[in-house]
Amino acid sequence: MMKRDECFRVLARHVTDEVIVSTYSSAVDWLHLGERTLNYFSVGAMGLDSSHALGLALGRPGKRIICLQGDGSLLMNLGCLVTTAAAAPKNLVHIVVQNGTYEANGGHPIPNTEVDFAAMARAAGYAHVHDFSQLANFEQQAAHVLKQEGPVFATLHVEPSKPLTYDYPNLYDPARRKALKAALQSS
Repeated sequence: MMKRDECFRVLARHVTDEVIVSTYSSAVDWLHLGERTLNYFSVGAMGLDSSHALGLALGRPGKRIICLQGDGSLLMNLGCLVTTAAAAPKNLVHIVVQNGTYEANGGHPIPNTEVDFAAMARAAGYAHVHDFSQLANFEQQAAHVLKQEGPVFATLHVEPSKPLTYDYPNLYDPARRKALKAALQSS
């Protein structure tokens, strides 16, 4: 099984000027790879990262938006799958990191650790759906996944990590938000 940080390192090699929307553990792991202006962290909004990503994708159709969402977060807002598929933003890539736990809430297991999120996205009507459980396969396909016309959905099956602690860096940094806003207005 894969590790989230390894998957994110693979992903980071292909990210250039895309906006990355993430929350909780995904946000922390993504930020550890390095600060970038086009990071949008929605910590404190469990389940709404996908809605934030959809709003950005619809509001900025010329900008690629990548949502890095945990499985627990997706479970908090399953309706986003149908809403995203119906809106059909061509510039949205929705990546769900499935580890079977609510890391932000102590590492408790999600109700059904075998749930097939890729099948749900497919049934909702996403244009392209991928399911990765091997790092080598994800490495081979990552660039292709990010370039497909959306909405694109991918599940990354990863090992559970330590439950999230609240000593992570300040993801709500007002300067970061201001820089992101300026970057989006200028592009």
